[in-house]
Amino acid sequence: MFENILRYRSARYFWWALALIILSIALYASHGPAEPPNGGTWQGYTLGTVGALLIVWLTWLGVRKRSYRSSTGTVQGWTSAHVYLGTACLVVGSLHSALQFGWNVHTLSYVLMCLVIFSGFYGLYVYINYPRGLSDNRAGGSRESLFGELYDLNKKGMTLARRASPAVQQAVTSSIERTTMGGGIREQLFARDGSLIVLEGGKPQSNTDQQIGIDLVADLIPRAEKAQEVVVLEELLGVLCRRQTILRRLRRDIQLQGWLQLWLYVHVPLTIALIGALVVHILTTFFYW
Repeated sequence: MFENILRYRSARYFWWALALIILSIALYASHGPAEPPNGGTWQGYTLGTVGALLIVWLTWLGVRKRSYRSSTGTVQGWTSAHVYLGTACLVVGSLHSALQFGWNVHTLSYVLMCLVIFSGFYGLYVYINYPRGLSDNRAGGSRESLFGELYDLNKKGMTLARRASPAVQQAVTSSIERTTMGGGIREQLFARDGSLIVLEGGKPQSNTDQQIGIDLVADLIPRAEKAQEVVVLEELLGVLCRRQTILRRLRRDIQLQGWLQLWLYVHVPLTIALIGALVVHILTTFFYW
């Protein structure tokens, strides 16, 4: 989807952004030796006005996405323009300030603008790469189907465990009941596994990736004395291994989805802060400069 957005109508908005950058550089270069570049020249005011209008327009993308009956272009076109013109805004804003900074609201506005733009670059990266990763991880299915299969495997594993020895039953049952998924922000973003298992006569211990329970069953198979016991353990091992695969996919799914959403929790508040700082920047410029 986002690859198409970057190439929307032969990358039309890339050329628009490039033209804007060239014009801005030419305007900046028109400063004479008598008046060095700064935000207070007519060139600086012009660049500042263009940058401010551009920022306001860029924030309107969120409104356009929710205006389903709007006839003012497609969301795909708006998003393509958002990416390219947002990048151009970095150049326009830098030329407007002439890279002259201090401890004031004007520098704050510039810093916030940079943070918004660079967080947008990150958002573009994750939306290009992570949806494909989500699709590949789900193997063409959905998160709901993965949870559905996990539920069936849990039931089957518990049933098979009841046909095995008490030690196996306790280990498998506890590993299923004490499996954790998701959790806090760090657990989701880094796919941390806090699952536990209780072995015979012991206390709960870490069962990361369900490996302890799998190893326990695998080690018992060659030592089983009855053929029926071997059949049960082999079938149980197959269920546990498949369950391990599904749990990995679910944690990866939650992780990718978390990273997809995280940038919005940064990008949107930064944008709101930028608009506030921009208003103060403009008002102080008109009233005190």
